[in-house]
Formats: sequence, structure tokens, C-alpha cells
Amino acid sequence: MDAVAPALSHSARRGDTRGRIQHVALELFAEHGYERTSLREIAERLGVTKAALYYHFKSKEDIVRSFTEDYFDRLDALIAWGRDQPPTARTSRELLDRYIGIVMEGNEVFRFLERNQASLRNSDGSGDSDSGKQRFEQFRPRLGALAEIIAGPDAPPRSRIRATAALFAASGACIFFMSDEPEPHAVRTAAGPAQLPDRDELRKIVLELADDLTQDIGAAS
Repeated sequence: MDAVAPALSHSARRGDTRGRIQHVALELFAEHGYERTSLREIAERLGVTKAALYYHFKSKEDIVRSFTEDYFDRLDALIAWGRDQPPTARTSRELLDRYIGIVMEGNEVFRFLERNQASLRNSDGSGDSDSGKQRFEQFRPRLGALAEIIAGPDAPPRSRIRATAALFAASGACIFFMSDEPEPHAVRTAAGPAQLPDRDELRKIVLELADDLTQDIGAAS
């Protein structure tokens, strides 16, 4: 599973033209597929000219790259915030909660990237355009920075591994349980598929899990 995805809803909520383009493009990609969606169709749904669209994005690939760029911008802001806070358990918990929020807001894009991997790999003929490997290479140092804030700069390997595991577990659980499609082997009861938590409950449960993984992490050895 790709470890990286941008928080589109954050950009779309800004109300600016760039955010609206991202939101509408994602809608059309979901409805018609990435390959069958054109810039003209995006412009028409937005009610703007193609020239106005080109001012922000020259191609569909540019729009997809903007998803990732926005996600990394939010992670960079979170890292800067964490480094500016006192190194306490409260800071670690708040950082994890904010990270979970970023992942949850980027859920639609996670699903888009997962479902269109082949199209995106071949979108510019190079075979690896904006690939999951490239995104992870950009994500890895940011993951390390977040783990360092949680565990401390001089933490032993055990603490760093637990902090990293908490971040991966949080993002993985959010993406899995926010899927809008039932899993093939989903647990079922006599009344039908097992009831999934709503967003607020899911965030609470995932944060509890991350807390368990990072509990007393500074004393771990």
C-alpha cells in the first residue's frame, strides 16, 4: 500500500481556484477514470475556460503532482510545528492526532492513486511518472522526522521503531477502514456486514492505538 497521499479536502476547502480544480478533477477521475478525463471536461464542469485552467495546471499530470505536493506541504508544516514544541508526551500525542487528521482528509486521493497506478506510471511514457516508489522516497525523510519528534533525537532503535510503527499503523488503519467499498472477506453478522465506525470514532480508535505503541517510549530500550 502506498504510504503517501495528499490531503485534497484541505486544499478544496480553501475555496481558491486551484483547490476547486483539484476537487473537480478528482470527482471526474472517479466518475470516468483518469485516462478518459480531459482538461476540457474539467474546465467545463468548473465553468471556466481552458486558458483559465492552464494558468494553474498545464496537464492532468500536473494536477496529480499537486495532490502529492500539498500533502508534503502539510507534513512539513506538522514537522515544523512539532520541532517548535516542548519534547513531551503531550506534544507526541498531539502530533499523532494531527497526522491522523492529515491522512483521513487525504483518503479520496489515496483511493484514486491506488486504483490508477498503471495509468499514472505510464502517463508520460517514462513508466514511472509520479510512481509510488518516488512518493515513498520523498515521504521517508519526513516519516523519519516525525518519528524523531515522537521518540526524541537521541532515542534508541527500539523507540524509533515503535514511533515509526505507530505512524504506519495509524495511516494504514485509516486508509483501510475509510474505504467506501466492502472488503471481500469483511466480517459479517446475521444482520449483514460488520458495522464500521464513523470518522470521529475511527480517529479516536486509531489515536488510542498509536498511544499504545508509543506509551513510555522515552524509557524504551
